Amino acid sequence: MKKIILIKYGELTTKKGNRNFFVNTLYNNIKNKLKEYDVKISKDRARMYIEFNDRELESIKNVIDHIFGIHMYHIANIVDTNIDSIKDELLNIMKMERFSTFKIEVKRSDKSFPYRTMELNPMLGTHLLKNINNIKVDVHNPDVLVKVEIREGHSYIYTNGYKGCGGYPAGVQNKAMLMLSGGIDSPVAGYLAMKRGIKLDAVYFEAIPHTSIDARNKVIELTKKLSMYTDHINLHIVNFTPIQEEIYKTANPNYCITIMRRMMYRIMEKLAKKNNALAIINGESVGQVASQTLTSMNVINSVTNIPVIRPVACLDKLEIIDIARKIDTYEISILPYEDCCTVFVPKHPIINPKIEDSVKMEEKIDYEKMIDEAVESVYTIKVDDSLNKFKNLL
Repeated sequence: MKKIILIKYGELTTKKGNRNFFVNTLYNNIKNKLKEYDVKISKDRARMYIEFNDRELESIKNVIDHIFGIHMYHIANIVDTNIDSIKDELLNIMKMERFSTFKIEVKRSDKSFPYRTMELNPMLGTHLLKNINNIKVDVHNPDVLVKVEIREGHSYIYTNGYKGCGGYPAGVQNKAMLMLSGGIDSPVAGYLAMKRGIKLDAVYFEAIPHTSIDARNKVIELTKKLSMYTDHINLHIVNFTPIQEEIYKTANPNYCITIMRRMMYRIMEKLAKKNNALAIINGESVGQVASQTLTSMNVINSVTNIPVIRPVACLDKLEIIDIARKIDTYEISILPYEDCCTVFVPKHPIINPKIEDSVKMEEKIDYEKMIDEAVESVYTIKVDDSLNKFKNLL
């Protein structure tokens, strides 16, 4: 019996006038991700359908599991729209399942079909009860929920489905710049931003020789994991060494993290403008470290006018770790390679800094020139999820 992958949109169905744009974007994203597979994709306003080669099903499912905009998908059996074919195929499907209780839900889109929905539910249920031993109907909490969609020409029968990523398709929003460290939080922030349809570039601040090439490679691997949810991510690597060394020579040690973050935000704003991005995204979580108190955020944020989005701001660490495990970034994030935010952490970083004190310390540094040099010397890598498939951008 021929099968098809039936995709349900979920949140996209709420978009009203913009619905076609969201559906078409999802269609193009799926088409791009499955371009190497033997598939045929079609769509309407309520569903998307993927005809596939049986040998490729498990690999295709893995790809679909990483595409935002999909609420749920099912492996549906296609059957001729006549009652005998529907009964026979339903019985064949259910004989392959292991269950004690079941429920049938029928949706009759073909109004010319001679049986109404209220007739079909008990008719099909009775057919199963007569032909499979030791089963019963449970309309509240069944082991198997069977759905039958009656359509003109052919119908679909499918059982419990697979949960998709949800959210909006990648690319329905403009680009933003993700501050991607080697830690646990920032990859999760990037994932959550992409789930809202935001296209990402990532920025990594390194301070060689104080940080290592291993730390950079760690961030590249994290970027690969995130790129599984989109086509690719441009990773911009910033040489932060001269700025960071100057800060630690001239500033009050307790203020070093505050000044450092202010410099990073200035660089992020310039990179955002250079790359046509409309926001900065980071992994700050309120109160988690000294630079993430509300006072610190206010002082650090004051150097930029560009919006700063903090997707994990109100999540606790355990919630963030749960998401990191889900998206397979956690084990990479805990590798013991320090980034420039951790390598020079002072013993007593200030938690309630003042803007005027920060400005006075920055006056000792010719930071505008150094920032321009850092932006001009950025090294950019185009990263996708294929093994070793990243290359320098010209």
